[in-house]
Amino acid sequence: MRRLPVVLTGLALGGALAVALQAGVSAASAVPVVKVGVTRGTHAEILDEVQRVAATRGMRIDVVRFDDSTRIDAALAAHQIDAASFEDEPAFDAARTQHGYPLSNVATTITLPMALYSRKLTTLAQIQPGATVAIPADPEGMARALILLQNYTLLTFDDRAGLHAKLRDVTSNRLHLNLRALPRERLYASLNTVTFAVIDSVTAEQAGLFPARDSIGIEDARSPFASVLTVRDSDRAQAWVAQLVAAYHSDDVARFILTRYQDSVRRPW
Repeated sequence: MRRLPVVLTGLALGGALAVALQAGVSAASAVPVVKVGVTRGTHAEILDEVQRVAATRGMRIDVVRFDDSTRIDAALAAHQIDAASFEDEPAFDAARTQHGYPLSNVATTITLPMALYSRKLTTLAQIQPGATVAIPADPEGMARALILLQNYTLLTFDDRAGLHAKLRDVTSNRLHLNLRALPRERLYASLNTVTFAVIDSVTAEQAGLFPARDSIGIEDARSPFASVLTVRDSDRAQAWVAQLVAAYHSDDVARFILTRYQDSVRRPW
């Protein structure tokens, strides 16, 4: 016997449509939202791109912007957010030790490079013995500057100092550089008097300087001061952590960083 085609009435069709739509909403709602805390500016801009990439892979990210960076690790530890991307590894380690936060570093993100700037030199080869060099006076900035100067073979310091090197740890200074420690806010102005200055990325940006364009020496992308992506210790093995890292380390995000920042923000992965 020939089967007659089934004809849905308007009521039946509407009901079927409603069920299908509800199923779609339920499926979308089932995907967890991962809240990532960031500071405004570069970290937030890049996380916006990570968010876009993750969405194409079925992952939902909520970029939570903080005006006060000192609140982010506490918010992560308190389960107010799920991950954080805003600080370099030494700063993260110091905060975790100081406060006892149960947090873990799961990946590198970007390096905001410290660099050497000068109004008197165009290359490091032009440095003369006795040149005056301004470096940050704060402990982290000073250590980072001394490491960069050592990487350019301008000086060496005691290996035991590690990432906490101070002026007193310098063991050799082949050009007898006059190292002058200044507050970060005075480093840009010092370019009028010193031979060159070692300036962090944030201070340089505020002064309109870009490391890749304006410096005579720049920190490597794989600096020990690269920024990190962090989560709670209890979440390290969660599937979404690996998905978040994969989205951040994707080719699309790599292209965005290079195109947007022209190597003044560097990629350590």
